[in-house]
Amino acid sequence: MSVKVAVIYYSATGAVHQLAQAVAEGAEKAGAEVRLRRAAELAPDAAIDANPAWRAHVDATGDIEVATLDDVEWADAYAFGSPTRFGNVAAQLKQFIDTTGGLWQRGVTADKPATAFTSAHNLHGGNESTLLALYNTFHHWGSIIVSPGFTDPSVYAAGGNPYGTAHPGANGAPSETVLQAARYQGERLTKVTKRLKGLAAD
Repeated sequence: MSVKVAVIYYSATGAVHQLAQAVAEGAEKAGAEVRLRRAAELAPDAAIDANPAWRAHVDATGDIEVATLDDVEWADAYAFGSPTRFGNVAAQLKQFIDTTGGLWQRGVTADKPATAFTSAHNLHGGNESTLLALYNTFHHWGSIIVSPGFTDPSVYAAGGNPYGTAHPGANGAPSETVLQAARYQGERLTKVTKRLKGLAAD
């Protein structure tokens, strides 16, 4: 019996998308059934077209399904990813989160493990505050936060962020070192979820 992990993210130019894919890979490696979903784009075409990288990413990822409330209800565990916007969650992902009130009221999100990942332009551009903002949602949901902590060498190698995988976008695309930390985060989330459900963790 596998566990079900929903990896739900928003990405403008692709860094968080790559992290989300890596988290999903790690979860699948640990035996999870994964749904990789993106938050719907809210920005107008004029804003997207003004940034070629943004437009290229939107065009390249149109085949990835948009997140729905069914994905939240379906999952046994959650991994949420967002770029940093003034040290906070991007509006696109926050808008989706704000639609989950009915599920929260029914207790759908309670006792389910959850983790988060992010990317700011600069190393100290709000990565940790964005992760903590996402964790605020999980506190309200009654979820069980599963941060990577310092539980694996890959966390140290990727810059040592115990709150969640974080990538400084000014460095270009996430390196293999950072992606490996993201894979570990997805793997850890899955293993913890298995333990909570009384399944073999390895």
